[in-house]
Amino acid sequence: GIAHDFNNILMAILGNADLALLNLSPASPVRHNLEEITRASQRAADLCRQMLAYSGKGRFVVGRHDVSEIVREMAQMLGISVSKKASLRYSFAAELPPVEVDVTQLRQIIMNLITNASEALGDGSGVITITTGVMECDRAYLTATYLDDNLPEGNYVYLEVSDTGSGMDAETRSRLFDPFFTTKFTGRGLGLAAVLGIVRGHKGAIMVYSELGQGTTIKVLLPAAHWKPGDRESKSETSTSPRIGGTLLLVDDDPYVRDVGSQMLTLMGYQVITAANGRAAVEIFQSEGSKIDCVILDLTMPEMGGEEAFRELRRLRSDVRAILSSGYNEQDVTQRFVGKGLAGFIQKPYTVAKLREVVGRIFGPQSPSQ
Repeated sequence: GIAHDFNNILMAILGNADLALLNLSPASPVRHNLEEITRASQRAADLCRQMLAYSGKGRFVVGRHDVSEIVREMAQMLGISVSKKASLRYSFAAELPPVEVDVTQLRQIIMNLITNASEALGDGSGVITITTGVMECDRAYLTATYLDDNLPEGNYVYLEVSDTGSGMDAETRSRLFDPFFTTKFTGRGLGLAAVLGIVRGHKGAIMVYSELGQGTTIKVLLPAAHWKPGDRESKSETSTSPRIGGTLLLVDDDPYVRDVGSQMLTLMGYQVITAANGRAAVEIFQSEGSKIDCVILDLTMPEMGGEEAFRELRRLRSDVRAILSSGYNEQDVTQRFVGKGLAGFIQKPYTVAKLREVVGRIFGPQSPSQ
């Protein structure tokens, strides 16, 4: 439905921006603009995944993330989200342990806290400070938080947003996280109620420090985790790799996705055949299957969708290597294909680096034709 169409549009935007960056001089004056298009597209994709999860048609995906790094990635967007009279300052702790969170929800926490702080400044000028760090929390400290859910003592990573606004009295502080409570027509209380729900879902806590005329500090605490091997490997490779060779069949009903996907695969050194739906893909595979090394198959298509097409391809050649592509996340999609020989999955929208990573896991360093 709408999510499918929206992700295809984002695929065209993100994919073309990514391809343009690969062919652009590092000194080009438009490089920054393309990078911002890429970041904005990825945030839009995150938002789409979050809406799917809230609607029950997707899932939140929990991973290990560096809170400071997420704030850094959002800096440009945060800067344009606050009042023009507000000054944003950052204080990042070095070598933070990770937190296990859904990164889209973490971004929502950050954005809601920043919006709240900006509104607290009103029409006047002021300073908003974002601080990250890690602290050891004992039972007494955790009991004093807004979420005393019998949380265990230990190390917690914190994200703290402070403003030099008007501050709050005790009554306002007591109702700050109530749904629909607001001190302004714009309804800032609803955003903080969402923050509370997300933090509770991640087994965290919130501390609020505020006095009238003294500004406000809201500290979100999330349990510290540990990095695992491979967590921090770079996923931002953007250089073109040596020619690999081989032929891939790219199947998608959206012409823009077929176009940008074909360009990516060609850049990576593959020959590319395209099909607009599952039925066309099966017909192509019947006549040219012997030279097709891999199929990238969209899940949702007219005439014949990806699931049915995959069954037909397997019937024609049991060892066919197929990568499923969808705007839904991997956990939701691949459970339908457990034990059926699916070779891989890639979530739209994707970049050249991500496509190379997924295809590379199937073929390894050698050419598929070798």
